[in-house]
Amino acid sequence: MYSFVMPKVAEDKAESLIVFWHKSEGDFVKEGEVLVEVQTEKAVSEIESPISGRLTRIEAKRGDVVAEGHLLAVIEAAAEHLESQKEIAASSAVLEKETKGGCQPVAAGSSSFVQASPFIRRLARELKVDLGAVQGSGPKGRITEQDVRAVAQNRQNPPAALETKPEVRNSTEATDRTQLAQATGERIKIEGTRRIIGQRMVHSASTAPHVTLVAEVDMGASMELRNRLLPVIEKKCGYRLSYTEIIIKAVSQALTLHPKVNASLDGDFIILHPEVNVGLAVAAPNGLVVPVVQHADKKGLAELTTECKNLTGLARENKLTPDHMSGGTFTISNLGMYAIDAFTPIINQPQSAILGVGRIHDKPVGVEGKIELRPMMTLSLSFDHRVIDGAPAAEFLQAVKDVLENPYQMIV
Repeated sequence: MYSFVMPKVAEDKAESLIVFWHKSEGDFVKEGEVLVEVQTEKAVSEIESPISGRLTRIEAKRGDVVAEGHLLAVIEAAAEHLESQKEIAASSAVLEKETKGGCQPVAAGSSSFVQASPFIRRLARELKVDLGAVQGSGPKGRITEQDVRAVAQNRQNPPAALETKPEVRNSTEATDRTQLAQATGERIKIEGTRRIIGQRMVHSASTAPHVTLVAEVDMGASMELRNRLLPVIEKKCGYRLSYTEIIIKAVSQALTLHPKVNASLDGDFIILHPEVNVGLAVAAPNGLVVPVVQHADKKGLAELTTECKNLTGLARENKLTPDHMSGGTFTISNLGMYAIDAFTPIINQPQSAILGVGRIHDKPVGVEGKIELRPMMTLSLSFDHRVIDGAPAAEFLQAVKDVLENPYQMIV
């Protein structure tokens, strides 16, 4: 018997959510065949079977949250179960012979043998569909994927003729009913990705002594630079330059000047990373994810624009892989698209600092003895005081401010 345990799927020891088993208990698996899908806070990973054999027992069910080294399943090696394989092969030959001989379609609700492939049986279990109640539309009454999904869909959405809906007389009444439906006191269980994110945030907030520094930036010059480069970059790469890419460029330059901020804690050691890999917090359907722009300090604004647009697109489609989110040394969380001036972001461990970005809006400020309306933006730098002292953190934040207020030095 082989103990199939949860492998390492992320840089840290983050827990993983069991998303889907591609095999059921009793199924045979081949070495290298995808056996189970798991999801960390960052991405979904496919885990392959390390050996060929029979999946005798699944220990971690779908929806369970497990850590590295946790027992997922028990696999009986192929050599140990050779006789069983021969028996199954013989049974398959008999079934094939009976099918060729002309089996009759199985009536819906029949308790006799149901003609369905292992995939269809797994799908039925996932959708909680009783195969005995499904009328097969395939050859010789065989149940198809469409048959199972149709039953599941009809169960969730009964025919309109059977529904009794009160007439809604006007839009105000409809709105009132919508608000009432939203205020029913629904209890939403914290599980899956939401649970993993919550655990990581609690761990970061409780283990790293967070200190937050705040600075205001006059974005007038950066706005002018963006307006000048918009048509140039769009023509070159097909994407519009945003302030996110400008901020990433400024941050990456500041990190090369202040390497103590581009660091992480590993036990009793502080690691000063030689590469500048900037993570970008993105709101995805399943929660917050942080794709990473590798070697951001070595890329121009056009390349950063292309990469950021591609990464955020993958994030919102839940198509990020672990490679897209590995190796980050610093994170940016940008809420500038909302009416948020400033906030205190939580460090994305094992990194030691994160930059929060607020909106750009006009504020009265003093300029050479006069009050002027200027486009101001607030930066909030949270850092781990075990790794970074206040003075280096302040110098780094000042450097980011200087680059954004004098953005033409980005191209020097």
